[in-house]
Amino acid sequence: MSFTATDKRQEAARIVLQLRSAGFEACFVGGCVRDFVMGVVPADYDIVTSALPDQVMALFNRTVAIGAKFGVVAVMVEGHSFEVATFRSDDVYTDGRRPSNVHFTCAKEDVFRRDFTVNGLLMDPVTGEITDYVDGLADIQKKIIRTIGDPDKRFQEDHLRMLRAIRFTANLNFKLDYSTQESIAKNVTQIQTISAERIQDELNKLLTRGGARRGLELMAQTEMLREILPEVDAMQGVEQPPRFHPEGDVWQHTLMMMEILSEKKIHRANIVLAWGVLLHDVGKPLSRSEDENGVHFYGHVQHGGKIADEIMNRMKFSRVQRESVLDLILQHMNFMNVQKMRPARLKRFLRMPDFDLHLELHRLDCLASHGMLDNYEFCRNQLENLTLEELHPPRLLTGDDLIALGFTPGKIIGEILRALEDEQMEGRISSQDEAKIFVEKNFKILIKD
Repeated sequence: MSFTATDKRQEAARIVLQLRSAGFEACFVGGCVRDFVMGVVPADYDIVTSALPDQVMALFNRTVAIGAKFGVVAVMVEGHSFEVATFRSDDVYTDGRRPSNVHFTCAKEDVFRRDFTVNGLLMDPVTGEITDYVDGLADIQKKIIRTIGDPDKRFQEDHLRMLRAIRFTANLNFKLDYSTQESIAKNVTQIQTISAERIQDELNKLLTRGGARRGLELMAQTEMLREILPEVDAMQGVEQPPRFHPEGDVWQHTLMMMEILSEKKIHRANIVLAWGVLLHDVGKPLSRSEDENGVHFYGHVQHGGKIADEIMNRMKFSRVQRESVLDLILQHMNFMNVQKMRPARLKRFLRMPDFDLHLELHRLDCLASHGMLDNYEFCRNQLENLTLEELHPPRLLTGDDLIALGFTPGKIIGEILRALEDEQMEGRISSQDEAKIFVEKNFKILIKD
């Protein structure tokens, strides 16, 4: 079953009503309430209740005890998960992530152990009535991200909240409360205790849900960037030739690209593209040189690929995502040569996997620097006018055909097939007979007697 936004709301409300009909308190909480107040359709719904985990599981047919120790049960409806948490208060946090113990309590105490005021609202899904113990409505109106209570205490409880504060500020286009920001700067080194997987998840949201530039700027201001991505932090102050980069240093160039990317929802949501933008010039600080002819970044693509590979391994990205980002980085300078490429090389370039992402990265790169889009438009024009068969010509000879001609199976077969495809894409051969003549003329010495 495919859940629409209306379906999710109705199912979440049904869960609340079922809990209430059994004599328990229940309501919506957190981000879904915040979104409702802001006029945004929530992506998910979190529910809090006075029912204990065992009581929740007894009420619903399909449940998963995803954190029963902490009072959290997932109610499954047609494969979709709705988190139902028991009202709780927390004991001391000893690992910067989880409380040592929890006590099941009332709604008000449950709110006061949460992270930010804008996420501390309760809502009755039937009447729409909102209960606000923490001035969250006022902070939404003022567009402020502020911790519930003492920021030092909130961040000691879960160090990831420091990055989440920055992420919410960016994604919601809010301001970060001064004392909250000061506390982040004071406690920032503790982010190192958080797992790479959790940090990656927050960074992915920061980069792909809008406001990425503001988020990165706050990370730099609080030194969060230096702690998590020192290779990106090193781009600050790396000057570039004004002729090609009137926007400023490598850091400003990257921020501008992230800002433009954030304006386009379709592309900004792509994690691979977002990280490709962030890291495409990460090799420049290491490769910068200067002589009488100006500033140079010889080998920055190769350096960037190596650095990005290290970052993405450290951040526990999947192999597929890592390789896709590296491909964006390693190919991004080739656009400067597209109008000079021979037909075969150009067609191979245009048919690269995820070429739409390569093309969008190039567009952003241009818009955030010299502004010239001639190579971008050239590629688009080529793609519009080339047929699928011109980009992927059908083979005139197969490997079996070449073996029948006398070639030994092995590396040579692949070399010949590639050479044949080049000839096709260059328009020099178009039939099987022409292909055989080309092979016999150019590879005759390799045919077995």
